[in-house]
Amino acid sequence: SSPHLVQVRERIRINGQPISKDLFNKYFWLVYNRLEETKDPVHASMPAYFRFLTIMAFHVFLQEKVDLAVVEVGIGGTYDCTNIIREPVVCGVSSLGIDHTSILGDTMEKIAWQKGGIFKPGVPAFTVAQPERPLEVLRERAQELKVSWWWGCGWGLPHGGGLSLLSLQCPLYLCPELDDFEEGCRALELGLAGAHQRSNAALALQLARMWLQRRSCQGKAGGWGQGARRPRAPEVSVGCLSCLGLGELKEVPPSTELVGRPVPLAPAFRLTDAMIQGLRDTEWLGRTQVLSHGPVTWYLDGAHTTSSIQACVRWFRQAALNQDKPHDGSEVRVLLFNATGDRDTAALLKLLVPCHFDYAVFCPNFTEVSVANNADQQNFNVTLENALTRCLENQRTWTRLLEEKVGQDPWLPPPLRVGGLLQPAPTRGSLLLVPPRPLNSPALVFPCLAQALRWVAQGRDPHLAAPAALGAHPHPAASSGAVLLREAAAVHVLVTGSLHLVGGVLRLLDPALSQ
Repeated sequence: SSPHLVQVRERIRINGQPISKDLFNKYFWLVYNRLEETKDPVHASMPAYFRFLTIMAFHVFLQEKVDLAVVEVGIGGTYDCTNIIREPVVCGVSSLGIDHTSILGDTMEKIAWQKGGIFKPGVPAFTVAQPERPLEVLRERAQELKVSWWWGCGWGLPHGGGLSLLSLQCPLYLCPELDDFEEGCRALELGLAGAHQRSNAALALQLARMWLQRRSCQGKAGGWGQGARRPRAPEVSVGCLSCLGLGELKEVPPSTELVGRPVPLAPAFRLTDAMIQGLRDTEWLGRTQVLSHGPVTWYLDGAHTTSSIQACVRWFRQAALNQDKPHDGSEVRVLLFNATGDRDTAALLKLLVPCHFDYAVFCPNFTEVSVANNADQQNFNVTLENALTRCLENQRTWTRLLEEKVGQDPWLPPPLRVGGLLQPAPTRGSLLLVPPRPLNSPALVFPCLAQALRWVAQGRDPHLAAPAALGAHPHPAASSGAVLLREAAAVHVLVTGSLHLVGGVLRLLDPALSQ
């Protein structure tokens, strides 16, 4: 999978755990030296970073004799270096979004065409609900993969048998809603928060079931039969898929019918207890993750597209709403944001405005100004100067968005919109923290994550050191904001916009992840 959050070893997992440092070191140098010895003298360069890790991952899986390999595409599908498996067990395409437009195209249809490039003749594929036209593109990609096989017996023999032409295409199915798996009104509990994870769970169930059916058939038939020219699919044991059991995989009629869709709906099926437990126990760091550190609560989500930011906003508003409210109302909300690549940061930030943040903090994905001791999170494609320039642009964009919002925000009654920070609360007769929303909501830029997090936490998170002298930051809001952050009963911090940003934050908040 990619990218990693804290350590590069996260990309290659066996039984759900990143491979050990010793194993990573062993296979890294084995692959590196082999490539060095055999490379073309004319084209002497080594594979790029992601390509090298992909080669290494396949080598690890083969050498460690895994049972099943789950391979996540890096970017797109058609031309991605992971797309070299000729005959996988099954393929899946999750919810489409606009991302990596300079490589994949600037429309959902173009991106759907790229994603459909992982389909293979005769290999079942599943997808989730998509907009109509991109779904049609996926169907067309599946149908155009027709291949003809001559099938018969007795090739070259005097008593040869019959001969037939078998035409295969990629059978593509739409996953039923997760509701269709919830028998008898028993709601499934997901380990990953957010309504958008329900479609991911439905897709995961279909992919897992295909593997279980394939394994069951192989076990009963003793393989593909003598002389069959069908290779065994590359297989890494992930989670507890090999323990789910097959006894209860009985199909039940779907509760909804596919109307006006170009792709047939796959049937729902009865879930085993192990499947239900698997959904409940699923963990994936950096996605709708909550860390409660005393009065400071960190909400981490690596959303970086418009659709995923929308899902992130829905999750954050609900999650923050469910937190116990301080009795004096002194709650401060902080946004920590960065985006990389060719993403439209203005469009992403606009979606975050309704969360009513008291402060917006922008900083590069570097944990420290000096990255000498953090090799796994170095990015040689961008300089600190360029990253800070983009942060300053994001700061200006956020300020402009808030200025445009003046007069349109119903969150506060008009008299309180541009008032002071502390005003009497009419209902309680006590002081109520009224954040300067939206007119004076400040946006700050820090040169690295460590400085940004220390300012936000103000020494109240035991995992972070107290901030340096407040005069170090030139923005006047840094000192006044520090007072509010120190005195607030609750501080809610949303970290989003980049998985690399989330990874850097996790490295600082949970040092155990670096071990």
